[in-house]
Amino acid sequence: MLLSGKGVALVTGASGLLGTKLVPQLVRRGWRVVAIYNTHRPNYGLTQANVKLVKLDIRNRVKLEDLILKTMPEVVIHAAALTNVDLCEKDKTLAWEVNVEATKSVVRASRVVKAHLIYVSTDYVFDGERGLYKESDIPSPINYYGMTKLIAEELVRSADILYTIVRTSAIYGVGGSKKSFAEYVAERVTRGEKVKALTDQYLSPIYNADLAEAIAEASTLKPMGTYHVAGERVSRFEFAVKIAEALDARKDLIMPAKMDDMKSWVARRPRDSSLDVSKAREIIGAGIKPLDDAVRRFASEWLGR
Repeated sequence: MLLSGKGVALVTGASGLLGTKLVPQLVRRGWRVVAIYNTHRPNYGLTQANVKLVKLDIRNRVKLEDLILKTMPEVVIHAAALTNVDLCEKDKTLAWEVNVEATKSVVRASRVVKAHLIYVSTDYVFDGERGLYKESDIPSPINYYGMTKLIAEELVRSADILYTIVRTSAIYGVGGSKKSFAEYVAERVTRGEKVKALTDQYLSPIYNADLAEAIAEASTLKPMGTYHVAGERVSRFEFAVKIAEALDARKDLIMPAKMDDMKSWVARRPRDSSLDVSKAREIIGAGIKPLDDAVRRFASEWLGR
């Protein structure tokens, strides 16, 4: 039996890097959660009394819409996406089905049940020519992944629904269905192996627990509009060094590299897609933490996993 609480929150991408932290956050705040996953069944390490797990490929639009209509959630958090940038470039049909068509279904069903939709987007909607982008800056994606996410944003904005768009950057942490950059660095440096990291690509990495806290807060506040929720601006090289430091590993294992060296990339990447988080810090407040603090908590979690 589901416990009483604020209402029902439906989460797509519930086994992802964000979803694994977001679902427990919502439960702790009193939400009953319908958690959608595709291939990796999540284990949140908590009582399942307030969580209903649903295995569903979000490309199945009929089943996805039917689930939302039957569940009648107060909040829908659409976090599922195809985030592999090179795969999006190679398989544009798959990227469109997952990132655009599924979002159409989420928007349509959310409108019918009058749910507040929180759509999780990306810094890759920007071209990376300037950095520290504000919500008012005009997007200009340079790869297909960024384009599909921007189109999905416009689907959300143009619909007759209450919505919050959360743009974020380089989510890292422990527990997702695929390995984050921070985990890759941690694995290699703790084994004494070298890691190449880019000195000329800047981003705003955010710890998955912090992003989950911010989105859980937004689920309660329901602020309208677009918000940048991310960490501090840093190069991938600087970020990797901070991870090594937090793990008491050798910093000299982090080897500098340039974006031009990345011959295996299929899609272009922005050089500086860092985000200005002033608006989110003022309105949402929660989840935006200092980088050093977040990296220390990541290292502690990674070592204790």
